[in-house]
Amino acid sequence: RTGVTTVADFRAGDIAAGGQGAPLVPPFHRWLFAADGKRRAVVNIGGIANVTLLNSTHADITGFDTGPGNGLMNAWVQEHRGETFDRDGRWASTGQVDSALLEAMLKDPYFDRSGPKSTGFEYFNLEWIRRFDMQDAADVQATLLALTVHTIVAALAQEQVDDVLVCGGGANNPVLMRKLADAMDGVPVRPTSDEGLHADHIEAVAFAWLARERLAGRQSNAPTVTGATHPVSLGSIVAP
Repeated sequence: RTGVTTVADFRAGDIAAGGQGAPLVPPFHRWLFAADGKRRAVVNIGGIANVTLLNSTHADITGFDTGPGNGLMNAWVQEHRGETFDRDGRWASTGQVDSALLEAMLKDPYFDRSGPKSTGFEYFNLEWIRRFDMQDAADVQATLLALTVHTIVAALAQEQVDDVLVCGGGANNPVLMRKLADAMDGVPVRPTSDEGLHADHIEAVAFAWLARERLAGRQSNAPTVTGATHPVSLGSIVAP
């Protein structure tokens, strides 16, 4: 219909090379946001949250899925209030964090695994939430937000960072952003918009960048992130 050459199916090449096929955006994060002499983290808070850690020389890149981003909160507010997402974190802000529930959630073995690691909605979903003893629904929502913050901060603690750039839908949640900034204890936490690209656009532009790299024949995965045995050029080219 479009008459446009299309690049798609990016994960398969990394999986064929022994990787997990996710996350794929850290090389793009490095290309766009690496800064000389700065140890920077890029945090993508979509349904699942992932982090990219960039060292001051850009030589190394690490990253992985930290666990749930907005996905569990979206599922919970959909079930209890019929809304697709908790706009501005308003519902979560009416609840209190249930420390016992948060502690129980943090015992999930996924959080103790070291990278490379990736996850998705097949794991972190409503059924995962229902495994726990729960009381007030708003308190559960507040606790799910705290879970997202806690697991991101724990991932960033692996390397002292000078600043944190946030993208994805989570960057539009002021409650989430404020609690993340508080937990980072003085480390600046800002949306990627401050560096020239709106937080809502990062992932779309990242896959356009991956498509460009594929058409140029350049390798675009990060074996240190996905666990692949070697670099590959990602994506299948489909002629119109």
